[in-house]
Amino acid sequence: MIELRTLQADDWPLWRELRLAALAEAPSAFGATLAQWQGPGDQEERWRARLSIPGGRDLVALLNGRPVGMVSGVPGAGDSVELISMWVGAAARGQGVGDCLIQAVERWGAERGAGTLRLSVMPDNHRATALYERHGFADTGELGDLLSDGVRRERVMAKSLPAA
Repeated sequence: MIELRTLQADDWPLWRELRLAALAEAPSAFGATLAQWQGPGDQEERWRARLSIPGGRDLVALLNGRPVGMVSGVPGAGDSVELISMWVGAAARGQGVGDCLIQAVERWGAERGAGTLRLSVMPDNHRATALYERHGFADTGELGDLLSDGVRRERVMAKSLPAA
């Protein structure tokens, strides 16, 4: 059974656990690195701040009571919202966790009155891209953030949200 839990700043230890696992297990899937969030970057205040983005929603997916995935929705420009920090642990992939997380961010965005849900994905993350495409996301043609290789860019995808 998949259960979604909305996190608050006091839930930072759980978010930290999943975020560090995500950065360790899938380092090429994120713009941030494990090194940036460990050592001097591993500060309670930083984790709390990450869960306190004004207007944001941070979710953790539990599969049979165990935390296995995470996602955030944050306000974007204009009437858009953004899906960020999505990750599902390898052992839970293929069980609908990613679908539940995306749908929850879609509902959150629609409830906020957003017209568009946007995200950025690494260009070689084909599994994530296929998941997003199944949910109606399409390439925007916009240039995403420049990657550390100085050549490639993130792929920007978006979908329209229904009126709430």
